[in-house]
Amino acid sequence: MRAVLAGLLILLLGASAQAERLIVSVSNHRVTVTPNYSGEELVLFGSVEKDAATPADRSAYDLVVTVMGPRADMVTRRKEREFGIWINTDYRQFLQVPSYLALFANRPFDVITSPEIARRQQIGLNNVLLTQRVGGDYADVVPNDAFRSAFIRLRTQRGLYREDASAVTFLTPTLFRTGIPLPAEVPIGTYEVEIKLFANGALVGKTETAFEIVKVGFEQFVATTARQNGLVYGLVTAAMALMTGWMASIVFKKD
Repeated sequence: MRAVLAGLLILLLGASAQAERLIVSVSNHRVTVTPNYSGEELVLFGSVEKDAATPADRSAYDLVVTVMGPRADMVTRRKEREFGIWINTDYRQFLQVPSYLALFANRPFDVITSPEIARRQQIGLNNVLLTQRVGGDYADVVPNDAFRSAFIRLRTQRGLYREDASAVTFLTPTLFRTGIPLPAEVPIGTYEVEIKLFANGALVGKTETAFEIVKVGFEQFVATTARQNGLVYGLVTAAMALMTGWMASIVFKKD
């Protein structure tokens, strides 16, 4: 019993010794996607609030911001040239990985904290957990795995995965900001934002916020209809295709 009470006391003292807390917000908590949407950039801003428990000599901080979009299953395929044509020869399925992933910091990730803490806190793209189906197993693999590297490269080329070690700017020793770029093909859904505060290589605080990306207007109507009334959507789409073909045959009919 004494050991249990001692453990609880240590936990309580550790919680009460929290010396900093983060206050953050984003410039827009609801992004609307219209037919002419071409992307935009949100601004995350915040401050580090100190209290009486903050060490007097602590004046410099590091910040890592992780933005994750809705999760989904995805597939990366390997193509090889066979008999003069390119065909799919192998593939790897990624399970419930972020459809959008961005990591920002004020300094290079490898100088902010130790490799062990970076792996545990998933700091940097190489340390983010991307679960794969490998045969009958489910696991992440080494960062230089060919399928994992190809998956990240392809998502990066589309602007959906990114990391930038100079994106976070400290305007003052405790006031910071960073931009969150959203490409034109940004996935719809809720985006989770996690902010982690480091000092002298140690994680001293973290907080979370979120924003939402939604479709509006005709695009939202089409998406909702396709999701809730698949049969009606399919029939209407087929009818429109037939009508378009019929009208084209009349317009371009030769006498």
